[in-house]
Amino acid sequence: MKVNQSVIKDLSLKEKIAQLFLIGFHGNECNSDSEISKLIKNIKPGGVILFDKDMVFNKPVHNIKSPEQLKNLTAQLQEASEIPLFIGIDQEGGLINRLKPEYGFPVTKSHQELGNIDDTTVTQQEGALISEVLKQHGININFAPCVDLALNAESSIIAKRERCFGATSSEVNKHAQAYVQGHQENGVLTACKHFPGHGSAAGDTHAGFVDVTDTWESDELEPYKYMIQKGLCPVIMTSHIFNGNFDDKYPATLSKKTIQDLLRDQLGFDGVVISDDMQMRAISDHYGMKESLKLGLEAGIDVFCYGNNLLKEQIDLADAISTIQELVENGEITEERIDHSVNRILWAKAGLNL
Repeated sequence: MKVNQSVIKDLSLKEKIAQLFLIGFHGNECNSDSEISKLIKNIKPGGVILFDKDMVFNKPVHNIKSPEQLKNLTAQLQEASEIPLFIGIDQEGGLINRLKPEYGFPVTKSHQELGNIDDTTVTQQEGALISEVLKQHGININFAPCVDLALNAESSIIAKRERCFGATSSEVNKHAQAYVQGHQENGVLTACKHFPGHGSAAGDTHAGFVDVTDTWESDELEPYKYMIQKGLCPVIMTSHIFNGNFDDKYPATLSKKTIQDLLRDQLGFDGVVISDDMQMRAISDHYGMKESLKLGLEAGIDVFCYGNNLLKEQIDLADAISTIQELVENGEITEERIDHSVNRILWAKAGLNL
């Protein structure tokens, strides 16, 4: 099926809701007997996210084994899907790198390394190199660049992993722009993250609740303003951090004040908003599935990411879809709200010429 805006008219409510999910899976092939093939054909999720390592069961191979295997896998995934899939990956470069040289992929530079070189031509070339490899292997969205500011040098999940172009928005802005322009050369979508800013945090939302109320700085919003104004921000990924400057009750992913009021209304963002992994403990330890999905939809999330690579318990996608369907049928969420997200998703997919 070719993706265009008329597609939404042909989808049932359940099929529309399924487009709101991007899921991870175990295995490195998608043949007719595989669980992921059956899930794609029967439940029709909007996309998948790929990992190289199995973080739950510590198996050496998750989805990525070699260039040839990956090319075959992504082709099989798309072939199984009636509506073209987002096939996403975290391939920032450097340490955040699912396509490792040991599997046969090129060496990449981290954001920090690119910031230290401080030549936007080099950064754009790196963005083009990364995205060329992604495109060659059937991956159409990169969950990068990380536009967090390196405000906390001791941050184990951000600065210590060399994920920042710099500590100021002026540094981050120019390199994020170049990095995204490199991806545009190859028609690969990018997602600026982690909104509204994770760079000052001491903790890691993978592990639990993280509060940046007292450390967050307004400069952390500037890269988003800049990239939105430049038209270089098709997708934004939210953080699960708690920031009382915007919402004294909910973490960013579940916060209407942060997503709808700040990101959409004040900053004027009309692209796709995707959650960080909903199985991170900052969410999963504090909110059940129904509550987190309802709050996320009310907040303005378009795509819920469930990587199935953090908890032993996998998301029951059919159950998640039924949960949202019940919310619509009970009048707690309108079908129009679902349509808004599906329209954004299909618009982004149409731009990829899938």
